[in-house]
Amino acid sequence: MSSPGLTAAFAPFEDLAEALLAEGAAGDDGSHDAAHLIRVWRNVCRLQAEEGGDLRLLCAAVLLHDGVAVEKNAPNRASASRLSAEKARGLLAGLRWSASDIDAVAHAVLTHSFSAGIPPETLEAKILQDADRLDAIGMIGAARCFYIAGRLGSGLYDPVDPLAQHRPLDDKAFALDHFEVKLFKLAANFQTGSGRRMAGERQQRLRTVVDMLMQEIG
Repeated sequence: MSSPGLTAAFAPFEDLAEALLAEGAAGDDGSHDAAHLIRVWRNVCRLQAEEGGDLRLLCAAVLLHDGVAVEKNAPNRASASRLSAEKARGLLAGLRWSASDIDAVAHAVLTHSFSAGIPPETLEAKILQDADRLDAIGMIGAARCFYIAGRLGSGLYDPVDPLAQHRPLDDKAFALDHFEVKLFKLAANFQTGSGRRMAGERQQRLRTVVDMLMQEIG
């Protein structure tokens, strides 16, 4: 059972959060925990206010988009969203959702993932993908990047060549390399107009993080 404080963050769908929150944040990964789900939901609400879309479907998709935890360095990482979509289908069927609504949520969950590389086709799927990717850039994206690097045993940066000016990028070895390998590329592929605008703002914050880091280690 989820705490009232957590479920209240998903208003006006507290009952849905009560039923699904524990299923969507079941692992021990602090970058994909209940706080992440709340941030993605808030991003969704901002995007939906401008773009439209069904908030009930979006709330279920947010709650279940990381329902199966697969470590970032696991060989089956690209299957995480497919496994989460399958789990979402079972959970929503248990809540007696209609087949069309289940399909809509499952599609959004399936296509949200960067690793899966499957294009979103519905407005709700596009919004979920944008909302989740907003949490991977900006200040919170930088924090999550360094958290995951520590979780996987990577270094913060190469002490000899931190910006990889004279070596290949290797984000498995160094957290800072992940900014160039992935994070700085995300803003170019947002699905919605409001998402692209918000991503541009967060992209600048992400670059500021790197600039400040280089000032302190240079």
